Amino acid sequence: MITRDQSALLAPIERDLRLDLFRGIGLWMIFLDHIPHDVVAWLTLRNYGFSDAAEFFVFISGYLVGWVYGPIVAGGWFLAAAKRLWRRAAELYVAHIMLFLLFTAQIARTVRRFDNPMYEHEFNVFNFLAHPDELIGQAILLKYKPVNLDVLPLYITLVLASPFIVWCLVRRPNLTLAGSVVLYVLSRWFDWNIASYPPGTTWYFNPFCWQLMFVFAAWCGIGQIDKIATWVWSKAAMGLAAVWLIFALLIVMTWHVPALEALIPKSMIKAIYPIDKTDLDILRFTHFLALAIWVTHFLSRKWRALHSTWLRPVILCGQHSLPIFCLGVFLSFSAHWILTQYTKGVWEQLAVSIVGIVIMVGAAWLLGRAERVPNLFVKVTEVEEADTALDNAPAASAAAAPASR
Repeated sequence: MITRDQSALLAPIERDLRLDLFRGIGLWMIFLDHIPHDVVAWLTLRNYGFSDAAEFFVFISGYLVGWVYGPIVAGGWFLAAAKRLWRRAAELYVAHIMLFLLFTAQIARTVRRFDNPMYEHEFNVFNFLAHPDELIGQAILLKYKPVNLDVLPLYITLVLASPFIVWCLVRRPNLTLAGSVVLYVLSRWFDWNIASYPPGTTWYFNPFCWQLMFVFAAWCGIGQIDKIATWVWSKAAMGLAAVWLIFALLIVMTWHVPALEALIPKSMIKAIYPIDKTDLDILRFTHFLALAIWVTHFLSRKWRALHSTWLRPVILCGQHSLPIFCLGVFLSFSAHWILTQYTKGVWEQLAVSIVGIVIMVGAAWLLGRAERVPNLFVKVTEVEEADTALDNAPAASAAAAPASR
């Protein structure tokens, strides 16, 4: 018989605003990175290292799953955790399908309005506009995805698997992490991936590889990272992480300054390239870990600036990540066609970038205010129980009357 700990469901969970902060930063980076040739995008992480906002989101999602649902599963409430996580996966799926339909409609309208077929080819919606009946079915199966919509199917897959991941981590954390590493190695070695559309293509984010980031984050979230904290934040480990960050910066600079590429030995170039995002190249994974070591060293959970006014906008975006991500996809395409159809000047790039971020912050503020509005709806069962109590009240009073005399 399974022993259930009721306190596991009722225990309060302190919100870590650092996670909201970096999720919000990631949303801003995704918005800017999706605007081609945007000067403001030079502020994003991908221009200074191997990893980018994708690692941010997958790690934070995995960490939250381990942190929030680890104690619940450990308390014997696996089905309760699975119910909530699968409901979240359903929300992600519905959001993905709605985003797909609206985003495709936005592109189709832009193509017709400006008579420019470049957009439908650039964003991989040409086949959809030509054969919408077939492509809608492929989209429902998560096989067909326009450009910029690849990440949500990865999240859906990981969240669907997360109850079993957490269950294994609670019982055998190190063995589960080792199994994740083995799956990562095998999937890269044998080119395992999920089939996409058109035939012969695969998912841009390979879930068999990206699960390593998710499982490792959940492993940290259930508290395993605390057991090796002394080693992780030791001077030797932080020094090695700093060297790796500097090395990544130098390599990435060669992408922007071709003259620097001649300084890199050909043997090293052959060893590190290609730095594959689809299969989560180990260079990307380790770069993110090195960055995380230094960031968590300087930014504690009690950092006062997390409650400051100037960080509030980005934290608000992080607290409403799904709707803000969907909004950011629309805004990035809108900024793209504005710059394409009219002008690509620096001031125009600054304008569309700033306006887009302001709109995202405004939407997050509205969502935050909406959450504070009281919910006036009552469950039907509660109403029925109240009615039954009222019906029985006279009879109960009559029965009690003789005894009161």
